[in-house]
Amino acid sequence: MTGTGETWEAGAPGVLRLPSGRSVRGRGLRRPLDAQAPLPTYGVYLLGRRPPAVPWESHWLRWPDFRLPADRREARTVLAEAWRRAAAERVELACGGGRGRTGTALACLAVLDGVPADEAVAYVRAHYDRRAVETPWQRRYVERFGSEGGGAGAGQRQ
Repeated sequence: MTGTGETWEAGAPGVLRLPSGRSVRGRGLRRPLDAQAPLPTYGVYLLGRRPPAVPWESHWLRWPDFRLPADRREARTVLAEAWRRAAAERVELACGGGRGRTGTALACLAVLDGVPADEAVAYVRAHYDRRAVETPWQRRYVERFGSEGGGAGAGQRQ
């Protein structure tokens, strides 16, 4: 379901609006979905174990709680795809609680969107959840994500 032209509504719970205008929803999987909220068209699930099946297209990125992605190259590819799809689709990033891994992944999307890597965690904390990105190594991962070919130039190759 690519290119549906349906993105998240600004101000909806968990929705992070990136500087480019793209929007992505972050969510904690331990909380049930709001029955009134629209469903994602694409989801990236950041978990140590395979998530349950969902009725929309999704990708499981193996990422243990309080840690970093098991495969950083795969993480970069998956997050770049999520960023690309967020231009025209309802993309959701989610982990168990919706703060540590989800906040880290959202900060990486912010880097892809052009936010300087050393400001991306603050951006996500200001616009998504003030407790996003829970560990020092998650923060360092975001800062290094920017030096590994991320940033506006890489993210804007469509």
